[in-house]
Amino acid sequence: MQKTIETIKGNDDAISYEFPVFRIAGSSPDAPSAYIQAALHSDELPGVVAIDALMPKLRKAQAEGRIRGALTIVPRANPVGRSQQFFGAPQGRFHLGTRTNFNRDFPLIGRPDAGLLPGDDRPMHADQRLKARLLKLSLGHDIVLDLHCDDEGLPYLYVQKELWPAMADCAACMGVEAVILWSDASGASFDEAALYPYLQLPAGEARLERRAVTTVEYRGILDVETGLAGADAEGLYRLLVARGVVEDKSVTTPKEFKGEVAPIDHIDMVPSPCAGAVLYDVKPGDRVAAGQRIATIVTAPGEEGGRVEVLAPQAGFILTRRSSRATLAGGDLVKLVGDRRSADARSGALEA
Repeated sequence: MQKTIETIKGNDDAISYEFPVFRIAGSSPDAPSAYIQAALHSDELPGVVAIDALMPKLRKAQAEGRIRGALTIVPRANPVGRSQQFFGAPQGRFHLGTRTNFNRDFPLIGRPDAGLLPGDDRPMHADQRLKARLLKLSLGHDIVLDLHCDDEGLPYLYVQKELWPAMADCAACMGVEAVILWSDASGASFDEAALYPYLQLPAGEARLERRAVTTVEYRGILDVETGLAGADAEGLYRLLVARGVVEDKSVTTPKEFKGEVAPIDHIDMVPSPCAGAVLYDVKPGDRVAAGQRIATIVTAPGEEGGRVEVLAPQAGFILTRRSSRATLAGGDLVKLVGDRRSADARSGALEA
């Protein structure tokens, strides 16, 4: 296993950022290759600890000559976001200089050619340099996994429709509970940018049937635990075995995904009607009926009429809910995956 350090120039000559990259060469040039990164939103750590638990398995496989396809692994992909600390808390979702989400505005290139990506000689903000570098690292890999987490939620995948149902084996191996299918555009998120150049190629060159490109949402931001990390690492390892990156005859690799599959336009981002404290009646995974109360907002505590009920806009199941119990008017309370198309359907990114 080779470790190298990537350096990202800052916006000032006195500032630069670094992050490690681990590479394992495969023994078979025809085997699928894999790229795995975590913490693009730098304070999302479930994927980081999953990679940490995965690495001993990969080192053992390498020592025994069982790595068939090349692997590139970036355990913490966002040193720029990690440096944005306020009152002891990282601000990892948006770059404060450009006010842009770290998982938006990746370069969309017309073919898988790293020469089309901007280099460090081009005047850019540090977050834009980081995005170009991460995309360059991922190019050429058949499997591209971007490990994230939600506030509180089920483990689930975002998968572009062009890759489903061919990626059902991946969802089954990883042990997620839901898959959300999307199309059109997602604001040039990392997974969109990673697959985009291949979608521009003729089918014979694109080889979409062997590609697995996804955003992985590992439950909630507080779900950083030894047992969960181990289980997630097992899921990643099963996927690598199932797709032929790693050889391991002792591992069972399921093909059939038995979880929930829904198009993104079935998701209702249920907003709070007012500011206040949130009292939830539901948790991720619960099924609800149309009109069922899912939360109460305590907006004027102690006063008559100081509570406002929030009802489910349609039947479905709760995918996620917010971790903070304080809300402003219009703040999203839950992602409800409905049984039908949402009245407020969105085909691309659900959140900023």
